Amino acid sequence: MFIQTEATPNPATLKFLPGQIVMEEGSLDFRSPHDATASPLASRLFAIDGVSGVFFGTDFVTITKQSDDGAEKDWQHLKPAILGAIMEHFMSGEPVIADDGAGLGDDGEEFFEEADSQIVDTIKELLDTRVRPAVAQDGGDITFRGFKDGVVYLHMRGACSGCPSSTATLKYGIQNLLRHFIPEVAEVEAV
Repeated sequence: MFIQTEATPNPATLKFLPGQIVMEEGSLDFRSPHDATASPLASRLFAIDGVSGVFFGTDFVTITKQSDDGAEKDWQHLKPAILGAIMEHFMSGEPVIADDGAGLGDDGEEFFEEADSQIVDTIKELLDTRVRPAVAQDGGDITFRGFKDGVVYLHMRGACSGCPSSTATLKYGIQNLLRHFIPEVAEVEAV
């Protein structure tokens, strides 16, 4: 098994491509070992000292490293252990998510006025067709959370969460795109 790695715009994250499907549908973001109990792969990755976040996309795993006494853990030390854990997992035949999927809740309910449902459908379509594929290339995901008083609320996950360029992506990329196609959109905020 050959696992490729790719840098992301977030220096604290690295994208791992195992050459096979990780998630059949959607994505999952784990921010602590406690969150990862329903995933044998995420649990295995959190067992590595220095891992602070695990994100699963369609065909990739994004790992976020933690700071250690103010100094970033070095990828040279973490990367071999992460590659080994991913390889061991896929060679074992274990599922990425345990059968019952216990503990995997949604990130929260969407909120918007019923009168805005057509606008929300257009926002979601633009996110799915133009934004999410580009963000997935960088090892992350952005999902719709709500729309109220002209403000679109989005949830940033994976490499996007805590990325230094995420504000620019939101304000200059996504906000401009949505405003261009949907005049009712005034601004975009992360939740």
